[in-house]
Amino acid sequence: MTTVLSRRRFITLAAAAAGLPLLLKTQSSAPRLARWEGTALGAPASIQLYHQNEAQAQTALHAAIAELQRLEKIFSVYRADSAISSLNRTGSLENAPKDLMFLLEHALTLAKISDGFYDPTVQPLWQLYFRHFTASNPNLEGPSAAEIQNTLSRVDWQNVEVDIKQQRITFSRPRVEITLNGGAQGYITDRVADVLRVHGFESMLVDMGEPRAFSTKPDGSAWRVGIANPADPSRSVATLDLLDQCISTSGGYGTLFDLEGKFTHLLDPKTGRTAPAYFSVSVVAKSGTIADGLSTALLLAPPDRRQSILTAAGGQKAIFVTPKGIDSTLVA
Repeated sequence: MTTVLSRRRFITLAAAAAGLPLLLKTQSSAPRLARWEGTALGAPASIQLYHQNEAQAQTALHAAIAELQRLEKIFSVYRADSAISSLNRTGSLENAPKDLMFLLEHALTLAKISDGFYDPTVQPLWQLYFRHFTASNPNLEGPSAAEIQNTLSRVDWQNVEVDIKQQRITFSRPRVEITLNGGAQGYITDRVADVLRVHGFESMLVDMGEPRAFSTKPDGSAWRVGIANPADPSRSVATLDLLDQCISTSGGYGTLFDLEGKFTHLLDPKTGRTAPAYFSVSVVAKSGTIADGLSTALLLAPPDRRQSILTAAGGQKAIFVTPKGIDSTLVA
């Protein structure tokens, strides 16, 4: 069985070494680095923050992890008990969590801005490809055209209705399902960062799948991140300095359905086909909520639509990358 289903990881961080303990201790009176590493929605996640009070940092990190766990119970399509899984099973959700309604409304707005190149209702397509390539002896040419076309009948963001006043989400057609995996990582990054800031921290890099930098490091330098080479994600093709910004990257290479990389996890809601494996888009924005999702939209949209989508959706910069390096850059 030729299945490659590793969770996506697009950006290599050039901030601190991996594998460090939760808190780094030192006798110096200078700000100290606290670091947490774990997972968010199945992807590697980390927090780096500078502090001068170990107990305060420990308390803040525990509060941040509690917030992550709360949001995973809302957004994870891999948990049967999550709010989004319940919505997908029944087609409606009463007393919907405010976080889910907010992010889903944001996703629907992005779908409208991008003319549907970003579409949160692509979950049935993802399931089609997943079932196909995890079956015994799958056809390496992928799902049939008839299967794709049949599944596409369930994909349309306009079939989702969010009623904020009634706290209700409904699907106007049967068998619609949503995923916010192309957006929830950025949103969770923002909310976890909010918790840390309430606890008094400003100098930090929060990465719940999409890295967001706050303030500077104690020495006044920016947080530096590297954009991964699509052909070899362990290496970077460029680095960026971030100050009070988030960067989100989408690339088909993050999750491959087959060993040859012909089929990826990024699905075109127009055709049902998958995005190229070795092409990526990194979006810089003021928040993770804006950057995440927008990177997917720009990767799937045709070149002549990219600039208008970037500007309308609130992105600051989009960097298009191939294995050879930066292919092009757009600035809002």
